[in-house]
Amino acid sequence: MSDILVENTDGVAVVTLSRPGHRNAVTYAMWRQLAELFRAFDRDPSVRSIILTGAGDDFSAGADISEFDVVRGGLEDSKSYELAVDAAGDAIYQVSKPTIAALRGYCLGGAAHLAMSCDFRVAENNAVFGIPAARLSIVYGVSATRKLYALVGVTQAKRILFSASRFDAGQALEIGFIDQVAENALAAAHYRAAELAENAPLTIAGAKFILNGCARGALDHAAAGRLIDEASASEDYIEGRQAFKDRRPPRFLGK
Repeated sequence: MSDILVENTDGVAVVTLSRPGHRNAVTYAMWRQLAELFRAFDRDPSVRSIILTGAGDDFSAGADISEFDVVRGGLEDSKSYELAVDAAGDAIYQVSKPTIAALRGYCLGGAAHLAMSCDFRVAENNAVFGIPAARLSIVYGVSATRKLYALVGVTQAKRILFSASRFDAGQALEIGFIDQVAENALAAAHYRAAELAENAPLTIAGAKFILNGCARGALDHAAAGRLIDEASASEDYIEGRQAFKDRRPPRFLGK
């Protein structure tokens, strides 16, 4: 995956969109690769938290429009393309590990969908956000629009989608599109990811599943109950109690 770089150090996986000469614009192949990658993370116990970022000066300018004539030229191709975009975003959204988007420069269009799919978004002051679908006669997908609505509310979501205008990091923080502004977004994301990687994976997975279900208005209560029971019957629960008694940091294994 030469256009997507992956590192895993001490349980923190860093996924880097790596087409800096094209402002990390996401190709059709990259959408598909991102979906496969994050599904694999879900099965990998060595990954405890995940950072998504971009190489060079930008997170990503969004979908690579230069290939649209080939991969998104007609109705059927457009449907297939949107399925690939949603699959990537939803794989990030649904992965049981905590995810953090580290943003600088452009975060536009489909790249905003990737960022919104993460649990947290930290941006540098030079970050520029926007969803230019209204300038391309594209209706932003249901999955992405639902995530936008959950973050900023209906009025701000309408403003962003109807106007296709760009907004800066300060405005993004004010409306809730991001949750932190930092001088170095990647360093701040690493700090948070390392903290989260020390906590109980089963707790985080269960909390994320329940919160995401509540946000969608479609919580699977039976599945949530199974996650609660799994944590209660886990070795990690025993370890957490013992660590509390011993007054030492717990060593969680995710089982």
